[in-house]
Amino acid sequence: MSSTSPKYQLLLKTGKQLFWKHGISRVTVTEICRESKVSKMTFYRMFDSKVDLAKKALEADTKEAMQKFRDIMNQDIPFKEKIKQSAILKFEGTKDIKQELIMDIYKNPELGLQPYLEELSKKALAEIMGFYIQAQKDGEIRKDVNPAFILYFQNKMSEMLVDPALDGVYETPNDRIMELFNFFFYGLFPRE
Repeated sequence: MSSTSPKYQLLLKTGKQLFWKHGISRVTVTEICRESKVSKMTFYRMFDSKVDLAKKALEADTKEAMQKFRDIMNQDIPFKEKIKQSAILKFEGTKDIKQELIMDIYKNPELGLQPYLEELSKKALAEIMGFYIQAQKDGEIRKDVNPAFILYFQNKMSEMLVDPALDGVYETPNDRIMELFNFFFYGLFPRE
């Protein structure tokens, strides 16, 4: 069956929801089929295994995130706003991922997901880096900033958005987001 078939899409969506919440090891094909109301026979016509489904879910998620990123970068808005929107996009894309999935990807070599995700990420990061390099050439980013550092710092900002150590520091999640963006754009010193 095609990846555009409704049952394929339903299995993909259900698998993603379960994997993001419980990790891959703890979820069974039976649970995926029960939740999606699709037979095991249909599941196995579309996917070799739950790991195959997990790979397809990671790939679909990466493609969707990259399209959203491209849409942001192609807007006619200041580059500062593009960076802000892309950081929020990253936060939104990762906020529902639980520790179990991270452990399955990075600490369970039997699943083979870490090299797969690294390959997906490498392609996405190369494209993102291209946008930053172009913005630097256009004068929208300081010439003395290494674009690789921007990517690194954005990843750290996403981690800080969900860091429990900062939970009591801000009244609302939006306050935390604004503090991180202000620090990213202006640093410690008063704006001139």
